[in-house]
Amino acid sequence: MSRDISSSYTFYYLSGTQHIGRTFLAGEEEELQNSPNTSSHPKPRPSPFNWFAINMRKLSGFSVRFSSSGSNLSSFTEMLSMEGPSENSWQPVVTADTTTRDYWLNWRVLLCGIWVLSCMIIAAILIWKYEGSNSEREERAETQQETLGTLYEDESWRPCLKEIHPAWLLAFRVTAFFILLALLVVNAVMDGGDIFYYYTQWTFVLVTVYFGLGSLLSIYGCHQYLNEVGGDKLDLVRPDAERGTYMAPGIEDNSNTHDSVKISGFQSEDNIREIAGFWGYLFQIIYQTNAGAVMLTDCVFWLIIFPFLAVKDYSLNFLLIGMHSVNAVFLVGDTALNSLRFPWFRIAYFLLWTATYVIFQWVVHACVSIWWPYPFLDLSSPHAPIWYFVVALMHIPCYAVFPLIIKLKHALLARWFPQSYHDMR
Repeated sequence: MSRDISSSYTFYYLSGTQHIGRTFLAGEEEELQNSPNTSSHPKPRPSPFNWFAINMRKLSGFSVRFSSSGSNLSSFTEMLSMEGPSENSWQPVVTADTTTRDYWLNWRVLLCGIWVLSCMIIAAILIWKYEGSNSEREERAETQQETLGTLYEDESWRPCLKEIHPAWLLAFRVTAFFILLALLVVNAVMDGGDIFYYYTQWTFVLVTVYFGLGSLLSIYGCHQYLNEVGGDKLDLVRPDAERGTYMAPGIEDNSNTHDSVKISGFQSEDNIREIAGFWGYLFQIIYQTNAGAVMLTDCVFWLIIFPFLAVKDYSLNFLLIGMHSVNAVFLVGDTALNSLRFPWFRIAYFLLWTATYVIFQWVVHACVSIWWPYPFLDLSSPHAPIWYFVVALMHIPCYAVFPLIIKLKHALLARWFPQSYHDMR
């Protein structure tokens, strides 16, 4: 079998005792040719997956050629998968020298740079308009002026229902943190540090950080909650001499006292609420960044890759399933329990997160001629500007998933628990 090493991606995947190879050529699609070493292997049979792969090649600008040893499905799936290569596998072959001027000084890079820079400018405008500076935030806190981006301190640790103790949210976040951390460590041990070259692992680390920071904030919140409850109890049993002039409460006063005890630990709307500090806002920003990034990575895997795995009865390993599902499950579970808001303008941080990853890849490739983790990032393809534009547009529907989930949560809990639900818009 002839191979043009200078213009191909060559992958080898070791699954049990079966060795699967594949080559992606950056040119016209060639037919497989039998050689003395491969004459004993039958030519792969055509399948619907081949048709899908060829059409993906036409869109991306890459030709696809599958080797005769192994499964077409497994080969292409490994390419689309956002997992790093195993330590027994070969890295993709570099298609071009990315350290030369000719690679970067052309119209393709210019257009891709315009898309990335435009996203960053839009993000900066949204943050400047709605988030404001620290001094403006402090001024709003003093005047108790609420804006679209306002976040109160207790919203980072207080559950959405009054009957739920903050300790339950703490337990959920601690459990999620250790499970995600364990999956990340196992993934790094099995596949090496190269996994952090991929966007999926970047996002998985960010989700893990979210639950780690959330656990710390929930610990602080439980302490605050106990102080509030203890303070209310002390006020009820404190002697009259310490409280000043005593006035016998009437029936209405008793009712109000009962209500205050009932919602002890939960501030009423009439009470002054403290605006969140740096860690609270950082936690909120990470939360909304994860909401978009997790949907982007998991939807690509389950909506594009998995259907073709199911057709071929491909067996998924536990780690692959966990890396593309557990993060979303825990994030949705935390959304169902927490009181965090979800203003639309913070899609800006999601855009900046992806733009940071792309710029990181550009800087690395400008310094070192190395393989691209995803073929559509390769700037040598004539269709690279189209791919960059399409990926940028994908951020909008991926980010829109969580606002829909939160709207559904508002509607259901407001109907089922009208007296207990904290409606955080």
